[in-house]
Amino acid sequence: MTTDTAPLLVEQRGTVRWLLLNRPERRNALDVTLIEALDKQITSAEADPGTAVIAVAGNGPSFCAGGDFHQFLELHERGDNPVDFLTDVSACFSRIAASPKPWVAVLHGHAVAGGLELALACDVVVATDTTLIGDGHLQRRLVPAGGSSVRLPGAVGRGLSRRLLLTGELLPATAFAHTGWIQAIVPEADLDATATRICHQLADRHSPAQQRLKTLLHRIDGMAPEQALREELATFADNWQASSVADALRAFLTPHTTKADTK
Repeated sequence: MTTDTAPLLVEQRGTVRWLLLNRPERRNALDVTLIEALDKQITSAEADPGTAVIAVAGNGPSFCAGGDFHQFLELHERGDNPVDFLTDVSACFSRIAASPKPWVAVLHGHAVAGGLELALACDVVVATDTTLIGDGHLQRRLVPAGGSSVRLPGAVGRGLSRRLLLTGELLPATAFAHTGWIQAIVPEADLDATATRICHQLADRHSPAQQRLKTLLHRIDGMAPEQALREELATFADNWQASSVADALRAFLTPHTTKADTK
């Protein structure tokens, strides 16, 4: 465990930018400083041509246990409503979901409430087999505000999402294996290597086409099929205008050209 006191640690591993939630004494509970740091890194990573993929993980015993209740009570005792802070949380996670670059959530320990909502905003999820995952809000008489009621049904299905939302129950990552939401469930000793391998697979396809496709997938989420198909064709048309597309196809076909083809 690192002893750095910054709420978010940043490590650039080649073309993969790793963001480490760093409030281990609070199980990386989300507060103003952590969300502000995360929001700044979204802007920085998207603007950096050397960053192809962003991975987010947690320092200490958990990925993220949700919002910081200490901060909620401090706001309440000052006569303030935590909805302003939660508006920033929701906007931050929506930026991740809409980012043109792939995001990978690397879960261990607990991914609960805001931690679950952060993972739901990412494109790929990897978890240890012992990670406890759930919405958890109702255990504290709260309701979601960071996106779980919106994104969870699409990730795990209507039935399981309602069970998790309406009970606050936490389930091990293995209980989500059938949903396809978590792409790899591994022993803790294999988590970093597995996440790194998946990040590299995503980074190997880094291109304007990947970014256009990521943006398209976000834009058509929940859209009527007819309109979504039109958006897909429009994205193909935009992508085709890039001269590099024809160059890539030419490079692919050239090694396969036979002597008979050239006569």
